Amino acid sequence: MGFFKQLFSKQDKATSANVPLSSDGGATAVRHLEIKSKKLTNHLFTGEYHSAFKGVGMVFKEVKEYTAGDDIRFIDWNVSARMGNTYSKVFEEERELSVYILVDASASNLFGTGNQSKKELIAEITAVLAFSAANNNDKTGLMLCTDTVEKYIPPKKGRQHILYMMKVLLSFQPKALKTDLSKALQYLNNNSKHKSIVFILSDFADKNYEHLLRVASKKHDVIGIQVYDKAETALSKMGLVEMADAETGSTRWLDTNNLATRAAWQEQHLWLMHETKDIFKRAGADLLQIATGEDYVKVLQQFFIKRG
Repeated sequence: MGFFKQLFSKQDKATSANVPLSSDGGATAVRHLEIKSKKLTNHLFTGEYHSAFKGVGMVFKEVKEYTAGDDIRFIDWNVSARMGNTYSKVFEEERELSVYILVDASASNLFGTGNQSKKELIAEITAVLAFSAANNNDKTGLMLCTDTVEKYIPPKKGRQHILYMMKVLLSFQPKALKTDLSKALQYLNNNSKHKSIVFILSDFADKNYEHLLRVASKKHDVIGIQVYDKAETALSKMGLVEMADAETGSTRWLDTNNLATRAAWQEQHLWLMHETKDIFKRAGADLLQIATGEDYVKVLQQFFIKRG
């Protein structure tokens, strides 16, 4: 990945640390996230989400009198013979879906130079996805991972389950700092029995996960959401700055006024963005790329509509 993959100034690192939860155990933060997410899902995403992610099949609902334009393949000849008129079968979508949300909780996602860190952006998107799934009566589970799977909440239905997931996500303090997405994907592949929807939220500053991503994509509908901070796209002129790797703690002094240094910084970010796109494309999975402070609602809605 190169030395620039997870570097930021020590000053930025200090300002991007976890924000402590309130004295009520995080209930206020969870409630705030619920209100914001439910408002979005109720007014924007319910129909789009349903259309974007189809159920596992069709199940018989009832019979009705045949009308012009009905598919003749669904005529129920037994009922029609008994009733003396033509009746056709009506089917509905079987909506029993499981949604897995894999969240990269490693230290590099604490970074944020504006009003929002990558971790905070991930939390908001996770809440929107979880409530969208709940509105469609889908099961939702959460996996928090660093260089191992540190917390796994199996998929279940209901508002209380979603609120529990959000409380865990907001209060979670990882034991490790590093990233190993292959461990999370391996855990998913070993523990998910049926085809599911899988969202992976990460900055994807990692390697050696492509094979297991391809394995997961053959079984599941996988969507990656790559989050990044706008400061990672271009290095500002700040003079000589001591940089620290969030995941290893290693430091290095950089002359941010140097043109070659700024070019290398930008090149590394662009390489990571393009490489992640290529990895997901080769794996047959979708990828969204969203910056902190960006209108993620618009990005998600456009994605849902396109898929629908």
